Amino acid sequence: MKKGLWIFLSICFIMFGGLLPAQQTNAAYNAKAAIAEAKEHIGTPYQFGGTTPAGFDCSGFIQYVHKQTGYSLPRTAADMYKKGQAVSKANMEPGDLMFFTTYKKGASHVGIYLGNNQFIHASSSKGVTIDQTSNSYWSKRYIGSKTLD
Repeated sequence: MKKGLWIFLSICFIMFGGLLPAQQTNAAYNAKAAIAEAKEHIGTPYQFGGTTPAGFDCSGFIQYVHKQTGYSLPRTAADMYKKGQAVSKANMEPGDLMFFTTYKKGASHVGIYLGNNQFIHASSSKGVTIDQTSNSYWSKRYIGSKTLD
């Protein structure tokens, strides 16, 4: 009897991917909702390691904003850079993530492109703010963009 049950469960697992329904890990990406949520936090202070509206670092801010809209992202800018599809700067759409190299090689800073040559991010000097992508500091450090949808 135990052997029969084991065979039945094994067949169910193989045929149906297990006995429990798979959990969805990400809602569909909603760029407009992410931008609206991000703008709600303009003026929030910068806090190294911060992941809440009490204080954000850059990736903590981006992760928090997306979590509020049902989209899951990794914790660090470097890991976020591994997600999505690469998109050229000329073809960015509002909601795309922009990546920069700041204090270490590779993606170490992230923001959300807003359109019109602007992005929102948690700046270590200004907190959550909107900056121009053409700003000399950011344009020299830009390394790429990703679209999440």
